[in-house]
Amino acid sequence: MDIERTTTSLLEGLFDSDNEIAWSHFDARYRPIVLGFARKMGLNEVDASEVAQETIVQFLKEYKEGKYDRERGRLRSWLIGIARFRVAGVYRGKSNKREYRGESAMITLPTDEDACVSIWDTERRTNILQQALRELRANSKASDQTIQAFEMLVLNKMPVATVAETLDMSRDEVYMAKSRTAARLKDIIDRFEKLYDEDEP
Repeated sequence: MDIERTTTSLLEGLFDSDNEIAWSHFDARYRPIVLGFARKMGLNEVDASEVAQETIVQFLKEYKEGKYDRERGRLRSWLIGIARFRVAGVYRGKSNKREYRGESAMITLPTDEDACVSIWDTERRTNILQQALRELRANSKASDQTIQAFEMLVLNKMPVATVAETLDMSRDEVYMAKSRTAARLKDIIDRFEKLYDEDEP
């Protein structure tokens, strides 16, 4: 079984306590998403990293205890539930400290499920794109300048004029770099998307 291929095979591998490869791949696949999710929920880097660690560890514990049933819910929903609980715990701790200091304890925490799912999906797409770009850099003949132009324009939302000036390219060359990189990335992104099969019916 290729545990790197799908989430299904990764989950099966997690039942084996000695299967460190399955754990490593699961952690690498989902920790960045949980981390980004926690940041978007308003946490700083330290707190978000702690939430990501606690979420992955808690999921693994509950999964091995048989508490997660894929037929009853999606993996995404389960992980979001754990992460939201952990984020809320961080805010409760901060709220208690504010009350102790006599400050306002009012904190607005996103609780709408659709909003949380939207945040999660955005982080997932970002993570997949970053993985695809790393693979493109490592395995393609595309120049670093071409990929960098794409990143600056698409990921960092920088103006075309700024990208062109920074990389000493013409505007047409920047647009061409974007188009070529997007075309090369499509197949890679499609392949990575298939790894995240937890939301398949």
